[in-house]
Amino acid sequence: MPPNKLVRPLAAVAAIVLTLTVAACNRGGDDESNTKLVLAVSTLDNPFFVTLRDGAQEAAAADDVDLEVVDAQDDATTQQNQLSNAVTQDADAILINPVDSEAASAAVEPALDADIPVIAVDRSVEGKDIASTVSSDNVAGGTQAADALAEAVGNDAEILHIQGEPGTSASRERGKGFDEGIDKHDGIDVAAKQPANFSRTEGLNVATNLLQSNSDVTGIFAENDEMALGAVQALGKRAGEEVAVVGFDGTDDALDNVEEGQMAATIAQQPAELGKTAVQLGIRATEGKDIPEQQPVDVKTVTQDNVEKFSK
Repeated sequence: MPPNKLVRPLAAVAAIVLTLTVAACNRGGDDESNTKLVLAVSTLDNPFFVTLRDGAQEAAAADDVDLEVVDAQDDATTQQNQLSNAVTQDADAILINPVDSEAASAAVEPALDADIPVIAVDRSVEGKDIASTVSSDNVAGGTQAADALAEAVGNDAEILHIQGEPGTSASRERGKGFDEGIDKHDGIDVAAKQPANFSRTEGLNVATNLLQSNSDVTGIFAENDEMALGAVQALGKRAGEEVAVVGFDGTDDALDNVEEGQMAATIAQQPAELGKTAVQLGIRATEGKDIPEQQPVDVKTVTQDNVEKFSK
């Protein structure tokens, strides 16, 4: 082969090798330089957790870290598999919003065994020594809900208590605070309690059934806004007129209903702040810095009197 014909193929091969080498180096540089966090959310079908995710993503972008969000669709087994994958993929920290606080104990074991910091968000992980828990004060919020409902219904009233998903710390703590709070108001009796799994559809069904057998109730407390909105739907024109409804979360839909008078109040959490704080603590944990075992985020009682301060 003539010399000039040999040079061209060799030059082309060299160019290809150089391109592949540079690409490989660039990929390696990105993987090594960026902190990798995984946020495991119980369900993104709930607007509250969508806002929590958005807050986490905003914080991750601000600090230039990689954040992968996985949605368990309210299935504890799915969430356990997602956390196992996160460990396999060398996550630097895991942020978990548990489907079930007790089931999450087994789900976080692989991460803890691999010395990966675990931070719980909104709901606790039972029985494990994790790095931190970022949550609202659900017990205090439950008590605030009791006070708000008592003010709305007055004395000598019968009320319903629609509970969240059994096994979650949020439901247990909000229920505890509400029970303690309502016991301080003489003449108010809880006619019935039933879980609706934090779902608007189930809240509608549970409220419809309970109202049929407890027609004299004048108040309903639901442990989240989705169930409260289901109860509003079940009540129809009676909502806000004959029956006061109090929810918990401070979602946009609930704030609209409070403003319109269909809901008496909601206990507003700050889901975006929960997500943001979890990411910030996750970053600090990966840097070997001390972080608090408990990081509370304030809750506020929202009524028609102050709803404008919370509405977008």
